[in-house]
Amino acid sequence: MSDISNTKPLASHGDDGLDRVRTTGAMTITPEMFEQLYLGPKNQVSGKLRATFGNPAPIGLGGFILSTTPLSMVLLGWQGAGGISGVANVASYIFLGGLLMVLGGIGEWILGNTFPAVVFLIFGGYWLTLGGTLVPGYGAYAAYSTTGNAADGLEQPQFFATFAFFLVAMAMICFVLAVASLRTNVVLLGILTLLVPTFACLAASFFAASKGKADLSLTLQHAGGGLLFALSMLGWYIFFAQVLLSVEFPFALPLGDLSTLVPGRSIRTHGKSEV
Repeated sequence: MSDISNTKPLASHGDDGLDRVRTTGAMTITPEMFEQLYLGPKNQVSGKLRATFGNPAPIGLGGFILSTTPLSMVLLGWQGAGGISGVANVASYIFLGGLLMVLGGIGEWILGNTFPAVVFLIFGGYWLTLGGTLVPGYGAYAAYSTTGNAADGLEQPQFFATFAFFLVAMAMICFVLAVASLRTNVVLLGILTLLVPTFACLAASFFAASKGKADLSLTLQHAGGGLLFALSMLGWYIFFAQVLLSVEFPFALPLGDLSTLVPGRSIRTHGKSEV
């Protein structure tokens, strides 16, 4: 079981989810609280890095919500917003979605938390890829221009169809992550599950645009935007819960821990405790 060393014992807060079990010279946290902090089932790692470094999860979550929330509103066309993937917000995709999620993923990797590291790094890479695609200097869409004007490449059918396959791949990997998240919590499971139809709708929207079906493309874009907005609200909730935990707030927001409801392979095969 992972210990948090060099920490003074805290008084019990009852059933608020912040209870700690006192041990000799250190304190431990329950599997449920560990999952709330690190977004993954409790695992066994050597060293005391978790007692030395801060929790990187809120950093990655912050980058996620600061990118998905405005993008969802752009896709829904609120207040006249629009354009290909909200190109006006490309800097936020790179420096918030990309940078913060990559930093969060590296932090989770250093602490030995494989699953959240994979999630944060994949989505950090997604936002960097999206941002890079929209930056003219990368020439991602300039190659599709038939007029010599790079911006015209964003309107070419072949560009739409080609980019759509990237979104298909994202839907596929989100499905894999959603299945794995059955051992995390209800909120994270909801986010990753909703991302599957979100990317599917957006991919279908690009395919429809490539065939000149503008009305169908817009309908699918709005469907994807609505799903993205819903899952971004779940992201705000889990971010809020993480921030409250980081300052030892008197109460904790429930995330619906699933790590103890879905037994790990070691328990099923050998009857061993995961901690």
